[in-house]
Amino acid sequence: MAITILPPQAVSTGTYEIAAGPKQALFDDDSDTEMTDDMPRAAKRAKIGPKAIVTPGESITEDSQWMRGHGTFNTNTSSAILATVAGTVQRTNKLLSVRPLRARYTPEIGDLVVGRIVEVQTKRWKVDLSAPLLAQLPLSAINLPGGILRRRTTTDELQIRTFFSEGDLLIAEVQSIHSDGTASLHTRSLKYGKLRNGVFLSVSGTGGGGGVVRSRRQVWTLSTGNGGGEIDVVLGVNGYIWIAKHVVSEIDAASASITRLEENVSNTVYSSQNDDILPQTRREIARLAGCIRALVENGVRVDEEMVTRAYEASLELDSDEMVDHEGNEGGEWLGADRGERVVAAALAASRA
Repeated sequence: MAITILPPQAVSTGTYEIAAGPKQALFDDDSDTEMTDDMPRAAKRAKIGPKAIVTPGESITEDSQWMRGHGTFNTNTSSAILATVAGTVQRTNKLLSVRPLRARYTPEIGDLVVGRIVEVQTKRWKVDLSAPLLAQLPLSAINLPGGILRRRTTTDELQIRTFFSEGDLLIAEVQSIHSDGTASLHTRSLKYGKLRNGVFLSVSGTGGGGGVVRSRRQVWTLSTGNGGGEIDVVLGVNGYIWIAKHVVSEIDAASASITRLEENVSNTVYSSQNDDILPQTRREIARLAGCIRALVENGVRVDEEMVTRAYEASLELDSDEMVDHEGNEGGEWLGADRGERVVAAALAASRA
């Protein structure tokens, strides 16, 4: 016997009709749009769970009162607004847009980012920021060692690889955005520059499904347990993360005079030689990386508060059951159900 699939039936609600299905969840309680009695029922909110997820080509609404924003389009033959990417529906007043679940980083002025040098040119470096286009770091936007405050000459251009070369990781700030979307970076601060003594971590979800979010502090020092000492955590807004051993600088950036900042730059700033790292510190760096991965896998935002709470929760769970077959501590592995328990404990602590 052949199987016939019938189309969904419309549910009558007085003057207007709503097609039965998950589309009712596209408008939820998070909207700031004022609802009136004369507004079509299809545009009113429905009390069905969280925000709905749409797929490319799926119709969001056919009501002409809505304007289409990013991640949407419409055809000439119909007034329906369709999604161009897979993501969650966002609305601002009468504007509908779709925030993608995963997307490349869009640079904004003032963002603190972690990047990797991919190309060295005559007067600039090309930096990978996980953006659609490679960013630029001009030679004039860095501090030369020895407190040299002058125009860059051909001698500096010949020695450009002594500062940054291919594969080097650095922390920088987005200084400007060009008309084509290319970001221009700078490292004119003692807290920016080449990264050493740590591990690099790339996380997804910068579009809308968790991941690194913009917060008050993107760089901080965490005091770890189990003899790990202090560890620096750098959360790049672009989804690139650096976790490293804390090294006491020869210069206190907070007490340095702003007018004489470049005079404090020494050759060690551009050194690629790592320091000795104790096994206890390596273990706690791995634990922090596992906590961040667990947060991303469970769709939780990654910021200073959540990373700190997840790390504290992992220490509490580090008991006899977290010992591997060799009898060594295995707390640095925080995947599967153990990662979910750490995230749940961190969320519970943040709500308290």
